Amino acid sequence: MKTLLIPILLLLQIQAFAQEEIRIRKKDRKRDIMMVTDSGTLILRLSDSTPLHRDNFIRLVKKGFYDSIAFHRVIKSFMIQAGNPLTKRTAAPDDAGYTIPPEFRPSLFHKKGALAAARGPDNVNPEKKSSGSQFYIVQGKTFTPAGLDSVETFRLQGRKLPAEHRQVYQTLGGAPHLDQNYTVFGEVVKGLEVVDKIAGTKTTGREGADKPLTDIRIIKVSLVRRIKT
Repeated sequence: MKTLLIPILLLLQIQAFAQEEIRIRKKDRKRDIMMVTDSGTLILRLSDSTPLHRDNFIRLVKKGFYDSIAFHRVIKSFMIQAGNPLTKRTAAPDDAGYTIPPEFRPSLFHKKGALAAARGPDNVNPEKKSSGSQFYIVQGKTFTPAGLDSVETFRLQGRKLPAEHRQVYQTLGGAPHLDQNYTVFGEVVKGLEVVDKIAGTKTTGREGADKPLTDIRIIKVSLVRRIKT
C-alpha cells in the first residue's frame, strides 16, 4: 500500500504545479468566458468576490482543460454539470486532482444562471471544499413565497433568505436550497436559453446518474472581451 501512495501523491503534486504554471495577467480577470457547446454558446462572468475559484477557472480555460469535455450530469429544473476529464474519452482522473477552499459570499446565490463549483458530499468533505474542475450551472425553477418558506424551514434549517434573493427566486428562479453550501463564483450573462436547452435533454434518470442519452459536449472555452449587460 505504501508503495502506491508515493506515485499518487507525486501525481497530485505535478498536477497542482502544472496548474500554477499557467500565468494569469491582470487583464484576464477583466474578461468574460465564452463557452461554445454543441447546443449553443454561453457567456460567463466570474466574480471578483471569489478570487480562488475565479483564478482557478481562468487557468483551466487558458490550459484548454474544458475543451471537448461533456456535460455528464443533467437534471431538468435543477442544473447542468460538467468538468469531468473522463468525458474527454481519454484516460484521466475524474477531477483535476485538487480541491479549493470554499468561498461562500452572501451576495452570491443560486439564481438561474449561477455558475458554481461541484464538491464531494458532507460525510467525506465536511469543510465543503470545491472540486478543482467540476462545475454546474443552475437552471432551477421559480418558487412561491410558501415554497421558499418551506425551503428555509426544511432545507436551510431555519436560515432565512434575504428579501432580494427571495424576489429573484420568485421571478427568475433558481435553487435556493444550495445557498451557502456550494461556492457560487460567477454567472451566465448571455445564453440562458442554452442552459434551458441542455437541461431539457433526455437522460438516464437518477438510477443512471442523470447522464444525457446523447453527448452534450463543450467544444471550446476561451477568454473574450467583456460584453455589455
